[in-house]
Amino acid sequence: MKIAPSRISQHLFLMLFLLLFVQTEYRGQDEINAAVNAFFRIDPLVLFSYLLAVKSWSWLLLPALLMVVATVLLGRFFCSWICPLGTILDLVTSWIPKSAPLKILKGTTKYWLLLPLLFSSLFNLNLSGLLDPIALLLRALTFLLYPLLGLSAREGWVALYHLIGEKRDGVAPAYNLIRDHLLPFRDTLYPLALLSALLFLAIIALERFETRNWCRNLCPLGTLLGWLGSFSLLRRLPTGTCADCGRCSELCPTAFDTGQFRKVDCLLCMECTAGCPHDRATFRFSLKAGRTFPHVPERRLLLGTMAGGLLLALPTRFRTPEQQSRLLRPPGVRSEDDFLRKCVRCGECMKVCLKNALYPATYQAGVEGIYTPLVIPRLGYCEYNCTLCGQVCPTGAIPRLPVEAKRREVIGKAVFDRNHCLPFARRTDCIVCEEHCPIPEKAIRSRNVTVMAMDGTTRTIKEPYIMDDLCNGCGICENVCPLETKPGIEIFAVKNHTPISPPVSSESPTNSDPYAN
Repeated sequence: MKIAPSRISQHLFLMLFLLLFVQTEYRGQDEINAAVNAFFRIDPLVLFSYLLAVKSWSWLLLPALLMVVATVLLGRFFCSWICPLGTILDLVTSWIPKSAPLKILKGTTKYWLLLPLLFSSLFNLNLSGLLDPIALLLRALTFLLYPLLGLSAREGWVALYHLIGEKRDGVAPAYNLIRDHLLPFRDTLYPLALLSALLFLAIIALERFETRNWCRNLCPLGTLLGWLGSFSLLRRLPTGTCADCGRCSELCPTAFDTGQFRKVDCLLCMECTAGCPHDRATFRFSLKAGRTFPHVPERRLLLGTMAGGLLLALPTRFRTPEQQSRLLRPPGVRSEDDFLRKCVRCGECMKVCLKNALYPATYQAGVEGIYTPLVIPRLGYCEYNCTLCGQVCPTGAIPRLPVEAKRREVIGKAVFDRNHCLPFARRTDCIVCEEHCPIPEKAIRSRNVTVMAMDGTTRTIKEPYIMDDLCNGCGICENVCPLETKPGIEIFAVKNHTPISPPVSSESPTNSDPYAN
């Protein structure tokens, strides 16, 4: 039996996806030349949702436009030749026993997923990344599976070292090789890790009811590609199953139903041509293939999904003032609305964050902000010289900036809590935040003040204060604050994200510190 060429291609692309995933990591270099964001930049669902939400063009998505053109010419080949999630489903489907298909997933279910996502993007709510197959796979790997690999490998090597004793030096080079080129740079626990893994496992579990169940009945990207592929001039012959055979319907994972070939569901996997015992099945370019106008959902479905997109867009924007005050975005993000319209929720920025500052939002940014990256200073801080998150963002939601420009981008502003900060609350010296402030001119400074100590005596202590015009809100001060639980200094969001100006050499705190006197 012949091997379909799509089999070779999809395995090569899966290996490429995993290779780029591992390389999208800090490996001792300040630049990431090849990242897994390449898969998002060829993703038509990302392209259309971006154009509808942002209503402007980005050259970062030119490869996706070329993929749209290729799909219109050739058909829905992405799903069987390139898509890494589809390849994983093909690998596991033979291991999963089959039962009767789920009738509830048939018909227009896939349009009720795709069209509300596109219509909500038109109303400035871009949620396509929540159901994009590449994003689903990447989040499951980033938030749970890859950290588990790192944890298991490190703990396993520790156990091995204890077991072999003095011979450990002989296996150390092997561990160093794996650590430097395969394992994650640091151990991190992410919110929503379990949810991400459950969604991925649910897609695999759907294989029990039908081969490529997710691809043919639910996947928004697959539905979009199927509709675009309906314009294709590439035609399959014969258009149905042969009366004396029917082998095609057994080999095809998606396109045959009761003997009828559905072009919109054909993945161009070429299994029918490779497995045809009579060599009858073939694909040819024909003008007849493009004469039939592609399927357009009925008016009731269009109106219903448009209303669904509008209803999805309106209530998800609610955020409390407390949530907004701590809504800290990665450096370079100046407009929250613009950021939410561009972010594909892939998790790449969190994966490469050098100091564990970025985590997926749960409730902090409202429903519309779920899975978007947040800076949580108590857990990590934005490294002063790091620009990795902007390098891997596939849509420019986090802009790629030179190091010098990134240093001046404002994430938020530091504020002392005088009820907790040791010099204010307990009248004792503490300048940890000043010592760690990375700004060369020091955005946090201290001065000697005479105070009444807790025992009633007077003493001179160092009291910190903030130079607001220099602070970029990197969060290192909050991260290193020695107080447990609630820190004595916190980073709060600001409405004006204008970059800080080049510092003026001045030691006077008069204009920056309201308590200077």
